[in-house]
Amino acid sequence: MLRAVTKCLYINPVAGRRMMSHSSLAGKVAIVTASTDGIGLAAAQALGKRGAHVVVSSRKQANVDKAVSQLRSENIQVIGTSCNVGIEQDREKLISLTLEKCGGIDILVSNAAVNPFFGNILDSTDEVWTKIFDVNVKASFLLTKQVVPHMEKRGGGSVLFVSSVAGYQPMPALGPYSVSKTALLGLTRALAPELAHSNIRVNCVAPGIIKTRFSSALWQSEDVTNEFMKQLCIKRLGVPEDIGGVVAFLCSDDAAYITGETITVTGGMNCRL
Repeated sequence: MLRAVTKCLYINPVAGRRMMSHSSLAGKVAIVTASTDGIGLAAAQALGKRGAHVVVSSRKQANVDKAVSQLRSENIQVIGTSCNVGIEQDREKLISLTLEKCGGIDILVSNAAVNPFFGNILDSTDEVWTKIFDVNVKASFLLTKQVVPHMEKRGGGSVLFVSSVAGYQPMPALGPYSVSKTALLGLTRALAPELAHSNIRVNCVAPGIIKTRFSSALWQSEDVTNEFMKQLCIKRLGVPEDIGGVVAFLCSDDAAYITGETITVTGGMNCRL
């Protein structure tokens, strides 16, 4: 067996290097939206620690400055800017800054999301649905559309959407948000074949219950947490770093033959076949 593997690596040295080397993103430029805390920050850290030059963003400049300072203290190449992805001018500013300071774009991690509504789905309003879909879904598509020409100039790239376990199993009181996360699963499948010819891969990650500020309404209640624990094989709630590593993998050459896929990171919660 060992002799056969050795022979294979001798014949195919590229495969050998991939098997033996740590995933590297050196020289890559990665935009991560909503990346000043939680899953977004963990994704920026994971990408940066693998060598990528990271561009972080958030709606508040003070949060961006804090995240940039933290990441630089970890020897990560990073710049940042304020950006509300639901505003066209802000998206354009984010892309322009990245091109000006970094020279190109290889990776987009679309993580930004809002949830202004909590309650019975029939009580939700037109304004709620518009805001949720403008930020959670439409902005992800429009950012992708904006970065594709720049990825093509670099010979390809990787787009990664952050969905949720709620995209598979809608959560009580989070109806509109859950539906928007389901839409990202469909967007992933729709874009993947169209962008494959440009060597751009499109994938998605669906986190389970992750301890972040955004999801605090779910895990700060002991009763709610206990109910979730019953559904988990790994008996703990997730942390942002659990997602960051998966994001970095999907954006790396180690996932070069993966596109149109959603990876669920749920601690074993049964959310699909």
